[in-house]
Amino acid sequence: MPECGILYLVATPIGNLKDMTERARETLGSVDLIAAEDTRNSLKLLNHFGIKTPMTSYHEHNKYDKAEYLISELKNGKNIALITDAGTPGISDPGEVMVSECRKNGITVTSLPGCCALINALIISGLPTARFCFEAFLPSDKKERDQILEELKTETRTIIIYEAPHRLVKTLEELQNTLGDREISLCRELTKKFEEVKTMSLPESVLYYRKNEPKGEFVLVIRGEKRSKLVLQDQKEWADISIEAHMEMYLKDGLEKKEAMKKVAKDRGITRRDVYQALLEK
Repeated sequence: MPECGILYLVATPIGNLKDMTERARETLGSVDLIAAEDTRNSLKLLNHFGIKTPMTSYHEHNKYDKAEYLISELKNGKNIALITDAGTPGISDPGEVMVSECRKNGITVTSLPGCCALINALIISGLPTARFCFEAFLPSDKKERDQILEELKTETRTIIIYEAPHRLVKTLEELQNTLGDREISLCRELTKKFEEVKTMSLPESVLYYRKNEPKGEFVLVIRGEKRSKLVLQDQKEWADISIEAHMEMYLKDGLEKKEAMKKVAKDRGITRRDVYQALLEK
C-alpha cells in the first residue's frame, strides 16, 4: 500500500497578485491535484503564474462527497493542495470539513501561511488586537442571527464580521440596534487599488452608507463592550435581590459560607465585610 500523500492548505491573494508567496507557487506547481472552491476563478490565478496542475472543484455543495474522493486520492499517495477563492482555506469555507476528514484518516495536513482578510482588517483597524472573535458572515436565518447578535451584546473582545455590499446597511442597522453606539472600522477592497478603511460610530456608519452606496466586500471590525459597563449592569441586576437571597443561592449550590460570601461580594461590587454586616442585621 502506498504511503499517504499530504494535504496542503495554500493561502492565495485576496486582491493583489503580488501577495502570492514563492512557496505557494512552488507547491501549487508540484502537487498532483488542486482542489479549488471555484475552478474558473482559480484558473485565472494559475494561468497568471504559469501553473498547469490539474484542478477539481471542492465547494460548499459537494464538500462531503468530494472529500471522500480526495481522501481516497491522498491514501493512494497523491499530494493535494486546497485553495479557496481568495485568502486562507479553512476559514469560513468548506476547507474545515476536508481537514477534519484528513485528521480522522491519519493523513498529514500542513498550512502555507499567507493572506487572510480578517487579520488584515484587524491590524489596520486601529481597534484592540490582543483579544478578538470572528463571526464570519452572520447567518441568514433570522432566529439564529438574532441569537448571535444577542450574544455579541456582551462580547468584550474586538468583533470581526464579513459582509457583502448589498446587505451592509441592514447588518449595520441590526448591529446598532443590538450593540448601541460602538466604534467600528469598515474595511473594503483590502490589498487592492481602492483599499479603504473608515472608522466611525455604528450610528454614523448607518447614516453614511444609507447615503453612499456600498461597493466591494467588507470586513467589519467592532469594538467590544467595556468590562466595567458589564460589571455595572450585573451589579444592578443583583441589587434586585437581597444579600440574604443571594447568599442562599450559592449555599444551595454547595459552596461553603466563606466562599459564598466572597462570590456575593464580587457580584455586587462590595466587600465581604459589607456582606457579613448585612447578614448580621437580618
